[in-house]
Amino acid sequence: MVQRCSECQGQWVAATAYQAWQQRHPLQNATPETLAQPIVSEFNVPEVDARAGLCPSCSRYLSRTKIACRTPFYLERCNECEGYWCDRGEWDVLTQLGVSGSLEQFFEREWQMKIREQAAAANERQGMIEKLGDDLAQHIFDLADTLNHHEHGDFALAYLIRKAAQNQDIRNMSVKKAYDI
Repeated sequence: MVQRCSECQGQWVAATAYQAWQQRHPLQNATPETLAQPIVSEFNVPEVDARAGLCPSCSRYLSRTKIACRTPFYLERCNECEGYWCDRGEWDVLTQLGVSGSLEQFFEREWQMKIREQAAAANERQGMIEKLGDDLAQHIFDLADTLNHHEHGDFALAYLIRKAAQNQDIRNMSVKKAYDI
C-alpha cells in the first residue's frame, strides 16, 4: 500500500507493497552511469529532504542514503518495517532512472563504499586535470592505464617513483641552498 502525505506530497511505500511492485517490474542495478542520466521532468529537492524523518508506520527514525544523481537527494527507509519514504518527486526520479525496483541496493554497505570510491576517483581525476591541464593529464591517464595492463608495468612505475624522488631531493637541496645564502 502506498500512502501520500497531503501536506508535503511525499510517499510512504510499505514493504509488502514494494515487494509486490518489484515482482511486476524488472530489476535494474544502479550504477554511476545510470544515476548520471538526465531526467525528463523538472525536479527540485524539497526542503524537508534535509531532515531526518519518522516512519509513518512504526514511528522509528528512518535511515537515509544519498542518491547521487544529477540532482542529489536522500532516500529514507525504516530498518524496522522496511518501508521506504520518498519526498515529493523522488519516486518519479528513481523510476525515470530505472532504479526504483532495486531501492535496497542503495542501503547496502558495499554499494555505498563503491560509490564513494568512484566519487573519490572522479575528484582525483578532476584535480589532476586542474593542476596539469587537459593534455598532460590525459597523457598521465593513458600511461597509468598502459602500465596497469603491462606485465612489467610495476618496473616502470618503480622507475618513475625513483625519478620523482630524485627530483624532489634536488628541489629540496636548492631550497636549502637559497636559505643558506
